[in-house]
Amino acid sequence: MAFGWIDDQAEQRRRAGLVRTLRPRPADSPLLDLASNDYLGLAHHPEVAEGAAGAARTWGGGSTGSRLVTGTTELHTELERELAGFCGFEAALVFSSGYAANLAAVTTLGPHGSLIVSDALNHASLIDGCRLARGTTQVVGHADPDAVRKALGTHEGPAVAVSDTVFSVDGDAAPLAALAEACRERGAGLLVDDAHGLGVLGDGGRGAPYAAGLSGADDVVVTATLSKSLGSQGGVVLGPARVIDHLVNAARTFIFDTGLAPAAAGAALAALRLLRREPGRADRAREVAAEMHARLTAAGLEAVRPDAAVVSVRAPSPEQAVQWAADCRTAGLAVGCFRPPSVPDGISRLRLTARADLSGAEIERAVRVIGETRP
Repeated sequence: MAFGWIDDQAEQRRRAGLVRTLRPRPADSPLLDLASNDYLGLAHHPEVAEGAAGAARTWGGGSTGSRLVTGTTELHTELERELAGFCGFEAALVFSSGYAANLAAVTTLGPHGSLIVSDALNHASLIDGCRLARGTTQVVGHADPDAVRKALGTHEGPAVAVSDTVFSVDGDAAPLAALAEACRERGAGLLVDDAHGLGVLGDGGRGAPYAAGLSGADDVVVTATLSKSLGSQGGVVLGPARVIDHLVNAARTFIFDTGLAPAAAGAALAALRLLRREPGRADRAREVAAEMHARLTAAGLEAVRPDAAVVSVRAPSPEQAVQWAADCRTAGLAVGCFRPPSVPDGISRLRLTARADLSGAEIERAVRVIGETRP
């Protein structure tokens, strides 16, 4: 029977407690949300919503084509210009998603004959970029600049090291300055995904590379998403103008993909301008994360100290993690649930988002529910 093997895999997932299901949420959910990536609480901000609506009224519901045909509007170029200026880079290129941006950056900067050195705990989009790139990929230990240095030393041709800036599972930060130093010793480039750093780290939320003093460097390229701190959708690659020009001409997820919808571009631009006016939102997100971690550990839970706005709480097993998250939901709290294969170390977790708009009472309530429902 065609696709009969799917039933076997479904049964294996069921036995391992790894079945995933879609859960549509209503527009007015009563749950306290610690599951989304809305770090700055901007997804429902009136200015951001109006940015999306206004762009849709002006430009229509879709971009109508790929960026190189009809999919680039004046709004897209305005967003790219302001993102580059905010983050401190020469140029920027917007994509339909952060995933597409990562595929574009890794595949175009890792051509045939090159070496890609990839952190063992990188996001799936970076891993898939390595798989699709024509260069050779060498995976090294997590957040280990010496391992990167050693790997680069085995290769004579073009090379690039690839890493998240803040890792999405435990929320720990990569040692960016040390990684850049290791790359420069070997004449290699550094490509980092700042999905969880933009809007949270750096002066006024300008990102982890800005905080590490790497913004604008001619050997550093940064990717980010517009769907987390900026409360919209889409992705961006930031870097030297010649790198961005190369992506325009060589990145398949740019050339052959329909451009980002104007509404998403308008929302992201509105959020970026709001963040410029209210830079304290970035500080508040980090304060909330630190407070959540302190309260969780004081309650006897095993929580990883956050470097940005991701707070991870360890669970005994995949099945218990799923049940824990479900019990939290029943008690009015939405939390993320990470388990294999999403976590490469095999440790299941609850993943909490420290949003800048959370009140002290909401933080207290969330910690209480997590403690009361623990396995």
